[in-house]
Amino acid sequence: AMEYYENGSFGKARHLLENLQLHYRGRDNAEDIAWYYANSVMKQDEYYLAAYQFSNFCRKYPYSVRAEEALYWSAYCKYRESPVYSLDQTMTNDAISDLEHFAEKYPQSTRIPEVNGYLDELREKLMLKDYEIAYGYYQTEAYHAAYVALKNFINLYPDSPKKEDAMFYVIRSGYEYGANSREDKMRERLEQVISDFNKFATLFQNSRYLKESQAIYTKCQALLAQLGNTKTEAR
Repeated sequence: AMEYYENGSFGKARHLLENLQLHYRGRDNAEDIAWYYANSVMKQDEYYLAAYQFSNFCRKYPYSVRAEEALYWSAYCKYRESPVYSLDQTMTNDAISDLEHFAEKYPQSTRIPEVNGYLDELREKLMLKDYEIAYGYYQTEAYHAAYVALKNFINLYPDSPKKEDAMFYVIRSGYEYGANSREDKMRERLEQVISDFNKFATLFQNSRYLKESQAIYTKCQALLAQLGNTKTEAR
């Protein structure tokens, strides 16, 4: 098995090591067999199974000199299994949790810089996924849901590169929601849109969305003026 492994024949090594695990359970060679079996699986790019095997190694041999490395590879394999941001992000969350656990348990590890890099990459995926969901509400004309989700997105990711887009669609969603509200709710909601516009214009003075958002601001002012005139006439 080790000859196959060292020569790069990982499929053959894996097959033998898998069988050897049954025969050497609880014996001196068991740890070595488990270690090289997990590595053989990983080297065949079967990251989901490899993550399980390395995690299992940590549970069985928590005091092994390989425990730190096994914990790292378990987290790394989950990182490799993380899909593109548009798909379900369960594995991404699992990978983040495991990478954070590794960093907390081994803060002096030489792996920390690359762990931090993986975490940044995975968190960006979650950010893009959350933006896609929030923007999706706008696309389906669920304007109130879009407004709330986009506001939450901005609060959760204040430094996101998507902040400009999110703030613009907050204005658009807020306007569509407010302009089509009951008259007794319209004023408050349109005034909130104006407030959102002022924040946006202050932060993004050269935004490609500025002209369109200014047009929405003007529409809000006009509707508020009409509401004022309606109240005067009613008196």
